[in-house]
Formats: sequence, C-alpha cells, structure tokens
Amino acid sequence: MGANVLKISGLKVAYGGIKAVKGIDLEVNQGELVTLIGANGAGKTTTLKAITGTLPPCKVEGTVSYMGQSLKGSQSFHLVEKKLAMVPEGRGVFTRMTITENLMMGAYTMNDKAAIAADIEKWFGVFPRLKERAAQLAGTLSGGEQQMLAMARALMCHPHLLLLDEPSMGLSPIMVEKIFEVIRDVHQQGITVLLVEQNAKLALQAANRGYVMESGAVTMTGNAQDMLHDPRVKAAYLGE
Repeated sequence: MGANVLKISGLKVAYGGIKAVKGIDLEVNQGELVTLIGANGAGKTTTLKAITGTLPPCKVEGTVSYMGQSLKGSQSFHLVEKKLAMVPEGRGVFTRMTITENLMMGAYTMNDKAAIAADIEKWFGVFPRLKERAAQLAGTLSGGEQQMLAMARALMCHPHLLLLDEPSMGLSPIMVEKIFEVIRDVHQQGITVLLVEQNAKLALQAANRGYVMESGAVTMTGNAQDMLHDPRVKAAYLGE
C-alpha cells in the first residue's frame, strides 16, 4: 500500500445545533479498499459529502486532503478532473438519458473519442446487462441496473479514488452479490476505494481496513478481517 490518497483530520459537521460528525480522523492509502460501516444516521454519508463538497449549508471544520492537497473550496464538479469520483446513495443516474449517454457524461473531462468508446465497451463487458439495454433510458432501468450504471459512469473518468455510498441499498441479494463482485474487481485493478455500506459483513469481507462510525464519531478502526471476528462488531453489525 502506498501513500495517502485521502486524509481526513478532525472533521466536524454541524447543522445548526445538530452535530452530525464529531471530529473524525480517517485515511485511505493508495491501492486500499477501506470501508466505513455503521447504522443509519451515524454520519457516514455526511462524511462523504464533506469530502466532495456537496453538503447543504452547514458548519464544517477540520481538513480533507486528496493526493496531498486540501480540497477546501474545491467545486464538486472539479473533483472529476482530479480523478475523484463518487457513486452517490440513491444512484443519481440521468433518468432521461440513455445508458450510453450516461456513460459519456462520466467521461466529460476526456476528449479522445476512441478512448471513450473503448471505455464504454470495457464497462459493457463488466456489465453485459447494460450493453443489452444501451439505448434504453436510464429512468426505465431496475434499481440494480441503475446501480451498475452509476458505478460504470463513475469509472469512466479513470478515478484514482472511488467513493461508494451504500451501493447495496434496496437491491435483491443476487444483485448485491454482483455489485460486490464488481467492487472487488475494480479494487484488484488498482483503483483505491472508500466504501460506505450498511451491509457490514460484505463490506468487511471485501475491504483491507475498516472504520466503525457511531453517532458521528469513529469508535473503532483496524484490519477488516480482524474486525469481522471482533465480538463487538459481530454483536452490533453482523447479527451474531
């Protein structure tokens, strides 16, 4: 594992009197798959939105560095140019565009048409179901197909860091299995991943390291395999 790709220090986020994130530290190193697990409302999505600058008006303190540079003041749309991509909770596909058009939007920072076409074919190879429906409007796809499309669209910019927010939410067990298969495959291709996920077991099985977040604070961190067997994690998140 190499140098820091992402480093969060003392991050606090408050909406009025509500402290959503309470001074967390978190880092993701080159080539790692790191997962952030925790119950609904723990502050996981808020943390990702703080990284990408997509929070609603609120008070934010602390530092977020990506590839050694502060992201403070960065516009969210510039992050794709910096090879930082996010698959948001709820997928966020462009419903009135076709699958192919959605993928092309993911490559909007690139100019090489042949390379873009090759990338589309590459991700069609990973997600054959998308290829079958290439001309279909994204809004007519199932939830699982939209999740595949959102992931493929994010990967079109060749990210150094891929942020995934609850990719398994609302999907059938078979589709969850497929999505995690792709997450592992993407990681094996050398892409650094920060995965926010409620399915703690699958997330920890896929990850190198994990963080547990409770009520806006990081309460545990360590090797993902060790955490899978930790009695506290088992009791709270694995139903064991």
